[in-house]
Amino acid sequence: MTRNAPTFDELFASRRDSAVHLEMRDVYNIDGEIEGFEKWRRSGHRDDWDDRDAWWPPFHQSVADSTARGVLVRRARIVSMPVTEYIRYEHAGTPGNILAGEHVRWLPRRRATDLALPGNDFWLFDGRVTHVNHFTGDGRWLEEEITEDPKLAESCSSAFEAVWERAVPHEEFAL
Repeated sequence: MTRNAPTFDELFASRRDSAVHLEMRDVYNIDGEIEGFEKWRRSGHRDDWDDRDAWWPPFHQSVADSTARGVLVRRARIVSMPVTEYIRYEHAGTPGNILAGEHVRWLPRRRATDLALPGNDFWLFDGRVTHVNHFTGDGRWLEEEITEDPKLAESCSSAFEAVWERAVPHEEFAL
């Protein structure tokens, strides 16, 4: 990433057409999510989707702002079956993504075996700017990489679309 690279929020805010996100890990250990995950594990806490003030984070506002501008925001998750406890947590929180305007699908890893997939999770903005997330082996976020390499964008777009075509919409995905 260069010094002048835009932040993730700037990338999201400047989108005109699309933002797609491919997640391929079964466990994430991200600082901003650890507390919510532990609360969910301990108490079975579930958000009250009608009480938006209690759960609506800045990211969901970014999604809502983007979709209001006509940006199509899609997320696909490749998961091992049976799913991990963390994936159960993500699944339980996905209605928030959907209420913000995201379209979310799930693909059991077994159905992805013959797909050519990148080695890392990514966001692809407007089919040309790739935001790669690098994680440690235990799921901690390590760093980001932002590039406008057209070959990488094409590869990530192709991978995402192949996953999206096979994946199950959130509402139909049974854990």
